[in-house]
Amino acid sequence: MHKEDKEEGIDAALIALLALLWEARREAPEKPWSLAKLAKRAGIQMSTLLRQLNALSSAGLVTVATAESGGGSASLSAAGAELCASVFAPAAD
Repeated sequence: MHKEDKEEGIDAALIALLALLWEARREAPEKPWSLAKLAKRAGIQMSTLLRQLNALSSAGLVTVATAESGGGSASLSAAGAELCASVFAPAAD
């Protein structure tokens, strides 16, 4: 695998995760999705999800809350919601 392919794959995975978080925000703006629900919807392992969320959180796009029991939730930050609105919203004619 070339370095460029890996970077594109990571970018695509992060975009897919942002799309899921955008969907969650549209369904219930006040209620974040659980990490388990996000992992299941994304079809990825929890460790992969947490790495992706960490990258998005470091960029200021996502807020992650974790519990001592191992559970947690994630939602878009204000900056993440603004970005997703511009990327995923249908274009106006």
